[in-house]
Amino acid sequence: MISWKRTVLACVVMGLTCSVAQAKPIRIGAAVYGLKGEFMQMWTNALKAQPAVKDGTVQLTVFDGNYDALTQSNQFDTMITQKYDAIIFVPIDKAAGAAAVAKAAAAHIPVIGSNTLVSGDKLTSYVGSNDVIAGQMEAQAIVKAIGGKGNVVILEGPIGQSAQIDRSNGIQDVLSKNPDVKVLEHKTANWSRAESLALVENWLTAHPGQITGIIAENDDMALGAIQALKSKGLDPKKVPVAGIDGIVDGIAAVKRGEMTTFFQDSQAQAQGALDVALRTVVGSSYKPRSDVWVGYGAKMPWDDGTAKSYAVPWTQVTPANAQEILNKIPKSN
Repeated sequence: MISWKRTVLACVVMGLTCSVAQAKPIRIGAAVYGLKGEFMQMWTNALKAQPAVKDGTVQLTVFDGNYDALTQSNQFDTMITQKYDAIIFVPIDKAAGAAAVAKAAAAHIPVIGSNTLVSGDKLTSYVGSNDVIAGQMEAQAIVKAIGGKGNVVILEGPIGQSAQIDRSNGIQDVLSKNPDVKVLEHKTANWSRAESLALVENWLTAHPGQITGIIAENDDMALGAIQALKSKGLDPKKVPVAGIDGIVDGIAAVKRGEMTTFFQDSQAQAQGALDVALRTVVGSSYKPRSDVWVGYGAKMPWDDGTAKSYAVPWTQVTPANAQEILNKIPKSN
């Protein structure tokens, strides 16, 4: 006898007329590190817009980790106790998150990583972008903008999260090859626009007239830095700022010529992770529901949904492609 999970998805895949309301939905939990920042809001909106969620095939629960590894661990305990079918995980801490994944693996619940990584090899699969490359791209953009010589400050993500670790490694890789670029300050602003604003204001006071470029490991922190420059009467067009993510406000700043950023595709990461999770639960009969696979084609092949890792490409945001990228960003319901 085919399981209820396979029945539901067979209807979807084969185009048969089935009453989803009469079938038990597949329960998937999304444990995200926090929902204060715009990127994770975009990611969550994209997940909720995945066709399998929209038509009721999947019963989705989003868990806000509130930027705390223990909170995320406790949320895993809840999902394990309640016997969720699969978990999509965006961890706050690379090392601490590994224990949560191991607990789920021991309970035979597949965990699909998305956006940020955990240590170890217990993830069923991972759908995300290479953050070392992101750090390299933004550092190179600032080095080029300041002519390969000057003083920069670096705004880091939450210490211990994989995006902070990998973007920092990418930044340092570029700066190590450019000895005439000096780092005056580097500190975490925890992906926060407000924390970045306060931190950069302090740096501008401590190093008057000396900061020639700002490297922020996400757009919210880059935008906070731009606010700080303006609060000190400085023109952000004359002190280059780079970020990562391509959030709505960041793209608007690119259009104004105030910063450089690189688009991280929240839809591809979230909806792709859900497709991989469903392939794990349902089996080989499952066909991906999101259109992101068609959109990226050979750049991110489906590979029968069984690959250990899927790399979502980066796209530099420019005034020419800004509107096209804005049109790809999922809106809240």
